[in-house]
Amino acid sequence: MFATGKFVPNNQTIGPPLAGWRSKPGGRGAQYALWTLLAAAAAVFGLMRWGGYALISSDAMPSSVDAAVVLQGSVLGEKARIAGAVRLLQRGTAGHILLDVPEESYWGQPVTPIAYAYLEEVYGQATADHTYFCTTSLDIDSTEQEALTLASCIREHGWQSIAIVTSDYHTRRAEMIWRKTLRQQHLPIHLWVHGVSDPEFHAAGWWRERRSAKTWLLESIKLLWTVTVG
Repeated sequence: MFATGKFVPNNQTIGPPLAGWRSKPGGRGAQYALWTLLAAAAAVFGLMRWGGYALISSDAMPSSVDAAVVLQGSVLGEKARIAGAVRLLQRGTAGHILLDVPEESYWGQPVTPIAYAYLEEVYGQATADHTYFCTTSLDIDSTEQEALTLASCIREHGWQSIAIVTSDYHTRRAEMIWRKTLRQQHLPIHLWVHGVSDPEFHAAGWWRERRSAKTWLLESIKLLWTVTVG
């Protein structure tokens, strides 16, 4: 005798259908978790691959501007920015350099003579003679405050076109702040932002270096604040 029970045709299966299994809450939860994990992985990959470049917005320079305006930065960053402005001056793109310096050092020494001597020694007297100094107080600690101070110096010189020279990672935020400042000060000035490579930040693989990662994190927070709060 053969096994007892009902006969099952070849085109039918024993047990619940697959569609019924997929419709269970546990199955849907697993699918959502998988898609969430994949989306998070894609976001992390995109951030690591292109996150550094999101901070950069450097303009193509015109044939000439009245002045290259150098923004303050760290010691290494400021040297890179000054060197970038000097290149614009030497190739005839910028007619002058405007350098933002504190009125005096922490020890009470006037900074302008020291800055002039540095430029003369490193880049020559011609460069130093084409550099103007805009003195600021030591308590300036934001791009907004610096833009307001430099806007007054720019107004005094009567310049109609300027190139803001700053580190590449600072260009996108600096452009937003400077365009807003010029509008508020009613200065009809043509503005370009010129980014220079900074030794403290590398857009490619920024997450591999501690200093680049720290710079990226701080600048990203400041950029987000500028975009959302203004």
